[in-house]
Amino acid sequence: MYFKNRYVVKAAGESGQGVNSIGEILAKAIKNNGLYIFGYREYPSLIKGGYASYQIDIADQEIKSSSKECDLLMCLSRVSFQMYLETVRENGSVIHSIYKLTLSPEEQAYVEKNKIHIIYIPAQDLAIELGGKRIMSNTIMLGAIWQVLGLEIIGLEAKIKEIFAKKPDVIDINLKCLQAGYKYDLSGLTRAVLKISEHKNFKDDLLMTGNHSISLGAIAAGVRVFYAYPMTPSSSILSYLASVYHETGMLVKQIEDEISVANMGVGSMFMGARTLIATSGGGFDLMTEAVSLTGITETPLVCILAQRPGPGTGLPTWTSASDLNIAVYSGHGEYTRCVVAAHDIESCYLVTQHAFNIAEKYQIPVIVLTEKQIAESIFQVDHMPKDIPIERGLLSDEELEKAVSADRFKITESGISPRWLPGSCDATFDANSDEHLSDGSLTEDAIPARQMYEKRIRKEESLLKELPEPEIYGSDNPDISFVGWGSVKNSVIDAMNILADYSDKKIAYMHYEYVYPIRTEKFIKYAKTAKKLVLIENNALGQLGSLISSKTGVLFKNRLLKYDGRPFFIEEIISYIQDKE
Repeated sequence: MYFKNRYVVKAAGESGQGVNSIGEILAKAIKNNGLYIFGYREYPSLIKGGYASYQIDIADQEIKSSSKECDLLMCLSRVSFQMYLETVRENGSVIHSIYKLTLSPEEQAYVEKNKIHIIYIPAQDLAIELGGKRIMSNTIMLGAIWQVLGLEIIGLEAKIKEIFAKKPDVIDINLKCLQAGYKYDLSGLTRAVLKISEHKNFKDDLLMTGNHSISLGAIAAGVRVFYAYPMTPSSSILSYLASVYHETGMLVKQIEDEISVANMGVGSMFMGARTLIATSGGGFDLMTEAVSLTGITETPLVCILAQRPGPGTGLPTWTSASDLNIAVYSGHGEYTRCVVAAHDIESCYLVTQHAFNIAEKYQIPVIVLTEKQIAESIFQVDHMPKDIPIERGLLSDEELEKAVSADRFKITESGISPRWLPGSCDATFDANSDEHLSDGSLTEDAIPARQMYEKRIRKEESLLKELPEPEIYGSDNPDISFVGWGSVKNSVIDAMNILADYSDKKIAYMHYEYVYPIRTEKFIKYAKTAKKLVLIENNALGQLGSLISSKTGVLFKNRLLKYDGRPFFIEEIISYIQDKE
């Protein structure tokens, strides 16, 4: 399936062969040449071996999702050739450095059927002949890719000089290797036709992952403490915040396990330091008792839950959006919580900040859902959104002078009681994990227990009124009306933009960013007028759909669900729109 003004390059090899470095260099250099990119990574849970790829979708307009097929595949290993050959689209090209590559009958049949052009480049031999090392063969392959892209080599040379600025002794040899690849005879390969913008300076654009944006959002939110135990795909939040702690003054600490992470997060927030914790599904399982503790002690807590496929270890380096249920229903007992789902750079940055304001105002846990597809993919943005004003939800100095112990868990109509930090005034209170009275002292009596229970639950009614409704994109009179959350938004919107050039089908998409408590007024109107209502989710059970149905009674007869560890590729959505009535 060929898309006008969109070209896809995939660099593939084994883990440890420098595939990620090749992809990052290409992404930055292509962006600097006046094009939009989106970078998507696949890699196994191995330090070395297996198969890995870095795919770059290139376009003349903003894109935020991946194609299933590529126009140019560059391979460094036999196993990656085997795994990714069938992702090369018709009339596509393959360049590789695999010595004496022999195709299987099935591979040969695929190549012939789809008219794929394959060229071998003896990159390691060339690197050694030029006076370099075998590893510099990657630079030769970079040059070959650049030749196929038809871009001026000076742009890539500048990026090579920048990368090796701290190793000046290897710059010249890498530039020679780059030129060797750029001038290598690739006649017979189909060249890219890229529409470069003449009106915008892309050099100042940022290339950023979702985890990087979450980290910056945490800094903007005034986070003073970050605790985590490394767990893909949330780990790079820890590594990034650790790399800038000397600039931010933030305490960044790797803890021995997720139980301790959550408990230390609760303790730090209780004492008044804005604290962020992050994990993935298996780690969040261990945190749920501490999350319940925040429910009864009414201590704010913000947790990033970066989703990957489960159960168990599942597919630890792949993507999924299957942890909505655990975010909404985790922990024991009943209490108010908020669940927010990020989807791109702007969303990651803003919802991280909003999460802290919500957590502190309502004195509840807030779980921010992201996915490997969002957390580790490379987005291109021209600027970051404006910061959100920090709202601590604490008593003012004047109010502190009048505070008494019984105010802390005072029964209120909104369910929100006055909150102050320990030591900020003379009034003291117990943060009791047992049921308690308004000053935190223990009780097991029925009437006050019921009143306190109802107070905490009433927060949900107040919170629900404050949360925004889902957003609707696309046609006002659609043939197909999608409903989804998370990264599917990016794929659907990109597919809609592509279909504008190919199809007269009218599409709409309703996106939930604030998932729980869930607002449904806008959805009910949307569903009533839908000719064909379609739930789209990156999980097997349609978890958002079940939540909506439980609140509205509306059932989703049409479902587009994916649960193989891969994101929704734009071809899959376009095929569904075009082929299913």
